Amino acid sequence: MDAIQKQLLEAVSGLHDVPAGAYNIRTNGKTEGRQTTENIDIQPREEGDGIVITIKSGTKNESMHMPVILSKAGWKETVYNDFYIGDDCDVTIVAGCGIHCGTDDGSQHDGIHSFFIGKNSKVKYVEKHYGSGDGNGKRVMNPQTIVEVGEGSYMEMDTAQIKGVDSTDRLTKVKLGKGASIKVMERLMTHGEQRAESRFIVDLDGEDSGANIISRSVAKDDSYQMFQSVLNGNARCSGHTECDAIIVGNAKISSIPEITANNSDAALIHEAAIGKIAGEQIIKLMTLGLTEEEAEEQIISGFLK
Repeated sequence: MDAIQKQLLEAVSGLHDVPAGAYNIRTNGKTEGRQTTENIDIQPREEGDGIVITIKSGTKNESMHMPVILSKAGWKETVYNDFYIGDDCDVTIVAGCGIHCGTDDGSQHDGIHSFFIGKNSKVKYVEKHYGSGDGNGKRVMNPQTIVEVGEGSYMEMDTAQIKGVDSTDRLTKVKLGKGASIKVMERLMTHGEQRAESRFIVDLDGEDSGANIISRSVAKDDSYQMFQSVLNGNARCSGHTECDAIIVGNAKISSIPEITANNSDAALIHEAAIGKIAGEQIIKLMTLGLTEEEAEEQIISGFLK
């Protein structure tokens, strides 16, 4: 890998070198490296571009890294990755995509990840998106995450898109079985004329299922963001969705909630707050020696943690 590719790899996955355990590193449409383990198998898809990951039942305290790097000008791809996770697992999956653009030719990565989680398992999924380079070409990422959480299982999603992505259309669709639950923390920041649209559709189908969807975002300059959350309570369940957003400059943010109770024992809540940084917060930090710009960045950094 060259210097740019290594920098992107570190930004989206925290890796400085080849990781231990299972991994699949993709660079400009090709497999840069792949390693399977006794419990985590990775195979190419028979149809379409992408991989199939199978995690054996009973796998505990193991992780998999699967970063995608695009550093070739004008590269566009659609990748399908399927995860089959057995019963009684406890695993972490670290994904992410980094795009570098140094020309007027834009690049685009559309990643469709489908998760099929067995019973009584725990899955943590970490996904980071990042763009770099001083070219005028658009850096576009359109991730789709489709999840089926089996009986008694739990999935935690931690997604972040903080810098350099010009356009993104994010879709997450979840189906929860009996006693299954999901927790999502999404963090987004846009600036310039960037656009980010994020949609969550969660079907709480099983009794005692639960969902907690949280989005924190900052929109600067003339950028635009849209957050839409749909919770369908189809059984005795509990669901909560929350959107907290900060506007800086002439940016625009929309929050569109939709909660539907199709069962009398479904308890669903939506919260949303959009506004600018309070002046007293800026002033307080400036009394400690920070400039106004430094104070603003400090507040935003803490908000997105």
